[in-house]
Amino acid sequence: MPMPHRTFAALAKRRLVGKEGRERIREVRNLLAELPDYKNGPYADLRKSLLAEIEDARVRSSAVHRDSIAVRREGAAQVALVGPPNVGKSSILQALSEIQIKTGDYAFTTLRPVPALTRIGGVLVQLVEIPGLIEGAADDRGGGRALLGVLRSVDAIVFCARGDEDPSLLGIVRGEVVAAGIDKPAAIAMTRADEADPDAATRLRAIAPDLPIVAVSVLDERSLDELRETIWALTGLIRVRLRSNGVTEDEPLALHPPATVDVVADAVHHDLAASSSGARVWGPSAKFDGQRVGRDHEVLDGDVVEILR
Repeated sequence: MPMPHRTFAALAKRRLVGKEGRERIREVRNLLAELPDYKNGPYADLRKSLLAEIEDARVRSSAVHRDSIAVRREGAAQVALVGPPNVGKSSILQALSEIQIKTGDYAFTTLRPVPALTRIGGVLVQLVEIPGLIEGAADDRGGGRALLGVLRSVDAIVFCARGDEDPSLLGIVRGEVVAAGIDKPAAIAMTRADEADPDAATRLRAIAPDLPIVAVSVLDERSLDELRETIWALTGLIRVRLRSNGVTEDEPLALHPPATVDVVADAVHHDLAASSSGARVWGPSAKFDGQRVGRDHEVLDGDVVEILR
């Protein structure tokens, strides 16, 4: 019996993460060889999607982007880490992902945007470290215009500021982002919280009273978990897990609210949405476990949904 098509699609996504050029094409061909050779239905759709990946990889490989710093999106959302030079953005990126990058206690260790994937509640989210912004970035000082250009396409921003430094440095960076006309959901990560004095968060709050502040130390896993949940909240997405034959899938769907049972079914496959008669729901949106609901029932973050035909 072949692997369920949603499971295969999730597996394919994981196997292609971080692969480009010939390596990506080789992995796509391996996946195609493992895919059931059905002419119609979801497996045929998967085959079509994978064949398109080969062509996309060839196009990207043939293009030359010497001056471009655009970051190709991966995962359910893209969130930028932004701040002055040397405030611990690289350390946070490394702590939240498996990427290994150069870090140092001096400015401009990172010279180009660095993307990495992190998993939050089972969903892959792409973090992008933006090199340190300086005063005048909106007028292209320090190559700021290109760096700010990356921010225009992200879903949210985490401003990073050291707890033991002058908070006005963060005010300068935020001012440059505003001057560039960029307005995204945002929060502040106060880095090196273990080295900061008790009033550090209060000083930051005076600079940005409208933004939530998370005190973070890369040595404290609880603070990193709090940052993960803050990042997830910034994406505005909800997580819904699918249930079938009494088994709940590990990897949830990431959906934009408001999302109904019909939207969940359509995210799995258009044919399923067309034939669905409703669902059984466990979780925050259900009055009781396994509640039977209609197609227009609105699901919430953390729900488990079994689509009924």
